[in-house]
Amino acid sequence: MSRFSVLLILVSVIFDSTFSITFYLPVNHRKCLREEIHKDVLVTGEYEVSEQPNAKTNLKITDSSGHTLYSKEDASKGKFAFTTEDYDMFEVCFESKSPLGTGRVPDQLVNLDMKHGVEAKNYEEIAKVEKLKPLEVELRRLEDLSESIVNDFAYMKKREEEMRDTNESTNTRVLYFSIFSMCCLIGLATWQVFYLRRFFKAKKLIE
Repeated sequence: MSRFSVLLILVSVIFDSTFSITFYLPVNHRKCLREEIHKDVLVTGEYEVSEQPNAKTNLKITDSSGHTLYSKEDASKGKFAFTTEDYDMFEVCFESKSPLGTGRVPDQLVNLDMKHGVEAKNYEEIAKVEKLKPLEVELRRLEDLSESIVNDFAYMKKREEEMRDTNESTNTRVLYFSIFSMCCLIGLATWQVFYLRRFFKAKKLIE
């Protein structure tokens, strides 16, 4: 295996885009998971919720503005997919409901597997549609991975520039405020000198 292939494999591990979690959801409780995802990124997921009598679980996926990207009532098992329109914080919420109340129904086991970016693409389907050879499919995957990494670095560079601009703007404002405060103190001290001078003259303590 070439050094280039090894490097790409290591990079793909570092920039892993797979998110899997298993947790217990108490009845009449709500649990949410949040993740930041870049713009124009495909997101896919699979979920499975253990069934309990007299209890149902609703699934809802929203962005930071509250827009619903996916919603399913009585979600026991299924898949979802959507493409992000902007870089945003996305929230996946499971909510268990039961008329019997807390403590009378066992907790439900929730399995969630989310993928985004390169990991979310079905390269087997792409190979069938475009009639690609195995090597061509792997090259396509590595090309998409490289593009994703470049976009990540470009975003981090942009964020760094924005933070630097913010710091420079803050430093400038602090400097102006310090100069203004100093001028106010000098003005106040000058006024006090003239006021005391006139006061002492009025009392004939000085000429």
